[in-house]
Amino acid sequence: MSRLRVAVIGVGYLGKFHAQKLADMEGVDFVGVVDINRERADEVAALCGVKPFYDHREIVSRVDAASIVVPTSSHFDVAKNFLDAGVHLLVEKPITTTVEEASSLIKMADERGLVLQVGHVERFNPAYTMAVEHVRLPLFIEAHRLAVFKPRALDVDVVLDLMIHDIDIALSLVDSPVKEIRAAGVPVLSGRTDIANVRMEFENGCQANLTASRISLSALRRFRVFQPESYLTLDFSKKSAAVFRTTEGLDESGYPKITFQEVGQGDRDTLRDEIEAFVHAAKTGSRPLVSGEDGLKALEVALKVNEQIRANIKRAGELIRGVKGS
Repeated sequence: MSRLRVAVIGVGYLGKFHAQKLADMEGVDFVGVVDINRERADEVAALCGVKPFYDHREIVSRVDAASIVVPTSSHFDVAKNFLDAGVHLLVEKPITTTVEEASSLIKMADERGLVLQVGHVERFNPAYTMAVEHVRLPLFIEAHRLAVFKPRALDVDVVLDLMIHDIDIALSLVDSPVKEIRAAGVPVLSGRTDIANVRMEFENGCQANLTASRISLSALRRFRVFQPESYLTLDFSKKSAAVFRTTEGLDESGYPKITFQEVGQGDRDTLRDEIEAFVHAAKTGSRPLVSGEDGLKALEVALKVNEQIRANIKRAGELIRGVKGS
């Protein structure tokens, strides 16, 4: 396939960026953008020099591949229509709202020989791509993903909005199933969980402590991996990574010497890299870097985190009501 006919379905805040990348990408025919908000569809279509559509079913037979960037609650219904028509898909994270929906999309894609890539964009961040080569045996992982509150993307909680990035990264680095999850979280501004923490224990003994907040006063996207004789620090915001290692010999205090090596510092457009990887996979039929199965694994953990958070909030409410009633 020399050229790929592609469209973007949903051109809100993030979908607009998908459209701009595709409009400027070689090897594709950018067919159009779709949004039920006609004004928004017209605006982004004009910006990218393509035709606007207002119902994804109008375009499904005109494309070979599509980026699905609609609200998460609509991922399954929209993606199913395109897979039924034999269209390769890049579906923004989280893949769907339920495990059953995700499994169904994966099965459909497999049966039809279609690419189903999930938009965990941090896998394309230079901080990750350069650091992953230095990961050997993670025993402890710590991540903080903090964002300033913005009145958008509130159709999901902070776990499915932000933390799921670090869940996916942790799962990709630790070659072991998750054994236990302990989580806590609080809805503060949006009515859904806005700040959350999870402690994951893997069967091989590795522990991961992840914190996500969308009500912070400042932004932070930092991830650290500790392993025997070294640890790595990844800054996804700065797109940089460094490794600290012990070396032979002792310092003046009698402790092992530590060396520092910056292994990643890039100014790459991670979203463009993600979309280009999708286009390549669709053209060649190769397995995407972040497959539907990867998206499902991250979703399974995220939903278990949310189950624990809801249970803890319910238990706390019952205790408060009990105290007031006594």
